[in-house]
Amino acid sequence: MREAILEKLYDWSVTPYQYFKKNEAWQYNAEELKEYPSNSLGYHMGEFLVANNFQLQEKLESHDVFHVLTNTGTSVPEEISMQFYLMGNGKRSLYLFTVILIGSILYPEYWRFFKLKYTCGKSALPFHQLEFQKLLHQPIQRIKSTFLIP
Repeated sequence: MREAILEKLYDWSVTPYQYFKKNEAWQYNAEELKEYPSNSLGYHMGEFLVANNFQLQEKLESHDVFHVLTNTGTSVPEEISMQFYLMGNGKRSLYLFTVILIGSILYPEYWRFFKLKYTCGKSALPFHQLEFQKLLHQPIQRIKSTFLIP
C-alpha cells in the first residue's frame, strides 16, 4: 500500500516537475549510451537503464546518473534513501523535501538507513549540480574518486 501511494504521487508529479526543469533533454537512448567505452559513465548509464528496463525521462536524466554513481537500487525505500543522500550532498528542491517527508512518514523502519545515506552524501564532495551529459565519456571510477563517492 505504501509503495502504491508513493508511485501514484510520482506519476502525478513527474510531468509538472519536468516542465519546470530548465535543463535540456538528452538525445540518447539506453542502447546509444552503451556505445560509450565500457568504463565510462555513459556506458554504465546504458547498463543501468537496460538492466531495469528503463528509458531516460526527458529532463530527469540526472536522477538515473545519481543511481549509477551512488549504486542505489530502485525499490521505494532505496529511492527515498537516494534523496537523503542528495540532501546530504547539498541538493535542495521542493521535490526532494517532499519525498523525504512522505518517505520518512511511510517508512519509519528505514530511518537508520536513511540517516546513513544522508551521512554518505555529506561525506562526498558536492556533485549533484554537475552537467552529467558532458561527463558521459569520463571513466566512472574517476568521477567517483574525484567526488569521494564510495
